[in-house]
Amino acid sequence: MDVWGIDQGATFDLCVVGGAGHVGLPLSIVFAAHGLRVLICDVNRQALDTIAAGELPFMERGAEPLLRSALDSNRLCLTTDPKDVAKCSSIIIVIGTPVDEFLNPSMKPLVACVDSLLPHLSDDQLLILRSTVYPGVTDSIANYLQSKNKSTKVAFCPERIVQGHAVEELQSLPQLVGGTTPEATHAAADLFSHICPKVTRLRPIEAELVKLFSNAYRYIQFATTNQFYLIAKSAGVDYSQVLEAMKDGYPRMADVPGPGFAAGPCLFKDTMQLTAFYRNQFSIGHAAMLVNESLPSFVVDNLAQQFPLETMTVGLLGMAFKADSDDPRSSLSYKLKKLLMFRAREVLTTDPYVTTDPSLRPLDEVIARSDALVVCTPHRIYRELDLRHKRVVDVWNLWRTQAAEAVGS
Repeated sequence: MDVWGIDQGATFDLCVVGGAGHVGLPLSIVFAAHGLRVLICDVNRQALDTIAAGELPFMERGAEPLLRSALDSNRLCLTTDPKDVAKCSSIIIVIGTPVDEFLNPSMKPLVACVDSLLPHLSDDQLLILRSTVYPGVTDSIANYLQSKNKSTKVAFCPERIVQGHAVEELQSLPQLVGGTTPEATHAAADLFSHICPKVTRLRPIEAELVKLFSNAYRYIQFATTNQFYLIAKSAGVDYSQVLEAMKDGYPRMADVPGPGFAAGPCLFKDTMQLTAFYRNQFSIGHAAMLVNESLPSFVVDNLAQQFPLETMTVGLLGMAFKADSDDPRSSLSYKLKKLLMFRAREVLTTDPYVTTDPSLRPLDEVIARSDALVVCTPHRIYRELDLRHKRVVDVWNLWRTQAAEAVGS
């Protein structure tokens, strides 16, 4: 079947704009699995071709069988043409909402997307913003549409899943719905009731703040444990021993995470959006950024204090932003690489999952050629490595009992 072939009279329950990415594709697949007819609209033709072949462009647990079933049953179609949104009852926008070079929200991509859809929107449609937005943006988009003589219903329904587990969590977590009108709230709640067990109705700004607060809180949690790690290191103490003692049999400390690179496409960005919203008075958010972003520099300085870096080849294990993922977006591994390129003789990188970086080398080669190794991403397969003959920086404490000569563990 040609999933690109959209009949002139075809209609869809839902169009996911930006639907070939990490947020939009699992969402589209799950809606299709629950019987809705879904159209993915995206400018990334290469990703759409991959999807049309029944394959995922990235790792997502349990999604590929559902994708193939949706394609085979004609519940999922693909397009690059924004005019096709006119065929859809509801539209969900999932494009990225970045911060600019001054760490302020950049709304240009979202506004440009809405402008591209504008000629094809009708008053009986529902437009949902799903990507994280600056507080107040949902109402602003609704007002903008009204200024263009469009009465399209508008709601904010944030994505809250853990990447790689979207299929499971979309069907198990409550969905927040913030409509700009009671009609928009009802329509969005009705849509998501097809796939999730509970819908929580909020005002748009409340839903926007829930998403930002949640991501900022996690970012601050990681900054706290990373600061503890740095303090312990400065005192010559093994932080893993301290952390284990803090948590052992003591439930009030059970949720303290381990140290490591806190990065990715959401946590840092959303903390900075919240900071901008609060007129740069979100001091704990700024402090979290300084701690988390400084960890690569600490690793480099720690290496340089003990070894002649200028004569060494340093290998970086893992370039994805989190464990067992193929997504390198905003990964601090690349910040570490840049810093080391100024200090070390050579820097080699490897990752078993990332496929978008042509500079990556095979794991065996990186291990053999490197004088020191840094565990940047704690992929589970690295636990099987025997690196006792190597100098290893292991901020994550991936090998709790390994007797390697550890610089950072």
